[in-house]
Amino acid sequence: MAALMSVTALSIDALLPALDIIGETIHTKKTADNQLLVIMIFLGLGVGPLLFGPLSDALGRKPSVYMGFGLFVAASFICIYAQNLEVMILGRILQGVGLSAPRTVCIAIIRDLYEGDYMARIMSFVTVVFILIPIIAPAMGQFILNHYNWQAIFYVQIGISVLVAFWFWWRQRETLPTSKRIPFSMKRIYKGFKETLRYKETMGYTLISGFVVGSFLVYLSASQEIFQNQYGLEAEFPYIFAGLAIAIGLAIFLNGTFVLRFGMEKMVTTSLFGFFTVSVLYLLFFFNVAQPDIFILLGFFAVQFFFIGFLFGNLRALAMQPVGHIAGIAAAITGLISTLMAVPISTFIGRFVLQGTLPLFIGFSVCSLVSLCILWYVKKTL
Repeated sequence: MAALMSVTALSIDALLPALDIIGETIHTKKTADNQLLVIMIFLGLGVGPLLFGPLSDALGRKPSVYMGFGLFVAASFICIYAQNLEVMILGRILQGVGLSAPRTVCIAIIRDLYEGDYMARIMSFVTVVFILIPIIAPAMGQFILNHYNWQAIFYVQIGISVLVAFWFWWRQRETLPTSKRIPFSMKRIYKGFKETLRYKETMGYTLISGFVVGSFLVYLSASQEIFQNQYGLEAEFPYIFAGLAIAIGLAIFLNGTFVLRFGMEKMVTTSLFGFFTVSVLYLLFFFNVAQPDIFILLGFFAVQFFFIGFLFGNLRALAMQPVGHIAGIAAAITGLISTLMAVPISTFIGRFVLQGTLPLFIGFSVCSLVSLCILWYVKKTL
């Protein structure tokens, strides 16, 4: 499961050091347009589950994964031969659609086998392995860029995806028996959409996930701009990115133990308060400062991402808790909603990050405050 999810992280993070070079090749007009190479893959990741979620319920978990990897490989070749921004964006969206299959099916497989806090624990351990990819991917992308070219990054992604698909075929059994499969139909998607929307708990945690992912996606897409261009740390960028990824990984690792002791709801509540508090403290200290010292900025980022690390798996598990009987379609719909929220949020805030890091923390503050309000409403109405 970790390997399935890792291909997604690799396709995003390995490309970060090459954004400016790719932008020159495809003739982007503004530096901010380079962020779309990261953001648009998330659009595909959000839309794709509407296809692969129901397919996994109808055909089984494994065939859907194979189809997704096939689409990802084809889309990677579109990116390799892209000559302008529009074609590159098309390729990145299709890459996201293809990768949505292993990403969605991974969650459905885990939901087939586990539920409740134990599901959150398994998700945490899977994500711990998954988080190793953001630690090494930018350095790998920089190495490939130094010795070959940016197209080679896509070729490496293709090779790894083929290996992961083979390993999945060899090691993972089918978790959805034929007797429990549901025929694919648009009517069922519509019915599943209506049923999912009826669960306040599911919708509440999905909306929170959209705001959290949206704010984090700003950092992800703008990290190269912040560290390489604004602070001039081009050579150090892969290591800075790796260090901050460790902060998230540590939280996810600890969550595997803490979630059984304190429960998902308490972990989410505490982490959201921490997320909001750190954001507001940054605004209070540096509202009139163009750019703080790099070590201060890294300290705030590290604490911020530590709290975020406790949110990812727990929010998804809480959203899925009431809808286990329609796990495939529910995973698709909740993923679609949170992603369709995250993409415009990150695109809007990202346009201002070119002027400094303050807009990023304003975005963190607003998103975390709205999330706390939604959490209060969910708890009040349950």
